[in-house]
Amino acid sequence: MKQGLTAIALAALLSSSLSWTVMAQQQQSTVPDAPTPQAPRPLADVNGPITPGVGAGSEPSAPTSSSNPPVQQQAPSSQSLIKQVKDEVQPAPPELPAAGEGVAAITTLIMRVNFVEVPVTVKDSKGKLVPGLTWRDFKIYENDTRETISTFTTDAFPLSIAFVIDQSLTSDVMAKVNNSLGAIQGALTPYDEVAVFSYNNGAREWTGFTGAQSNRLPAVLAIAKATGRDMLVPVNDGPMAGCNVRQNGGCVDPNLQPGRSAGGGSNWMIIPKEIHTLNDAILAAGKELSTRPKGRRRIIYVISDGKEYGSKATYKEVLRYLQTNKTAVYGTLVGDSARWGEGYLSRIHLPGTMYDNILTKYILATGGMPDFELSTNGIEKSYAKIADEARNQYTLGYYSHESIYDSKFRKIDVRVDLPAKEVEVIAKNGYYPSGQDSK
Repeated sequence: MKQGLTAIALAALLSSSLSWTVMAQQQQSTVPDAPTPQAPRPLADVNGPITPGVGAGSEPSAPTSSSNPPVQQQAPSSQSLIKQVKDEVQPAPPELPAAGEGVAAITTLIMRVNFVEVPVTVKDSKGKLVPGLTWRDFKIYENDTRETISTFTTDAFPLSIAFVIDQSLTSDVMAKVNNSLGAIQGALTPYDEVAVFSYNNGAREWTGFTGAQSNRLPAVLAIAKATGRDMLVPVNDGPMAGCNVRQNGGCVDPNLQPGRSAGGGSNWMIIPKEIHTLNDAILAAGKELSTRPKGRRRIIYVISDGKEYGSKATYKEVLRYLQTNKTAVYGTLVGDSARWGEGYLSRIHLPGTMYDNILTKYILATGGMPDFELSTNGIEKSYAKIADEARNQYTLGYYSHESIYDSKFRKIDVRVDLPAKEVEVIAKNGYYPSGQDSK
């Protein structure tokens, strides 16, 4: 009985193991074989191997089989790669996407640093403005080479004016200037802006640029008034030499007597020199004007007799700064420089003496216009006259033929062809190129 049960159990165990073996074989036969490793497909537009740093070559690629993977080529040395890159020259420019496609349409920058703008004033023989001219009536030359006029307009420009008041004038002339300052605001428009400077022994800024019709401007002009200097004239020789400036029989200043701070000896003394820091004042005004945006006329308006002595800046340095930053100097000359005949003689400079009238040199070199006035009424009218002439000008523009890397002075000559009329053409005589033109 026990032997029968044992035989039955052994038969059941054998049948179960056999069934598991058949099921495993059936499952294994249904799983597909794993894919054989294959080489990467070559690029459609490349005929040769690709070398890192160099690109595709012209040699054909060797065929590869699924059983034998491709053999990696040995990377060339860094020196050979640098030599190959230097020898290669791009045969054609890159293809740029159309407008509105890609980054190129967003980052396109157009910079023309050789554009030159020239304001021009044309007057007839009576000193009146000549209207109605077109671009065909003008010819412009740079360094004796005619340039093509690319921009022409007669539109009025808003003004950025830096007023410079000479406080070293004599007391009688200073009183006339003080009485005329109230007419400055009436010569300007709400689109203009004004800064106020003065000078005597050094330059002073009373206010930065403010609206021409604001309440701030007349308040600043009121506190910028000065008394001027005395008109007493000292002498070096004669019976009055011991005390050259007297009042009621006595010396006004004991320090001017012989042996004091002004000099020594009984018959000779050194007269203190007058201080007129015109160069420093124009330079301070020019620096403030250089910050004004494009599209505005940069004007320095000086009310002075034009005398210069004691400035730290020289005439050549200040003039170069103005010609680099497109700044024009206008002026109302008063005092001795406004008298007929004497104003022209004061332009002659004797070595060792101060400049009696250097303001006209600034005006003629920068394309401005002077006005000579002796009375208070004439000074008031000159404000409106010069502001109107500075605002309404012919504006010419051209692209210079000179290299943008050349920083030398470039001479400008503007001519007007009007056979039936004699005219005076007023424009700057040249400029220095600046890197600010590319902004």
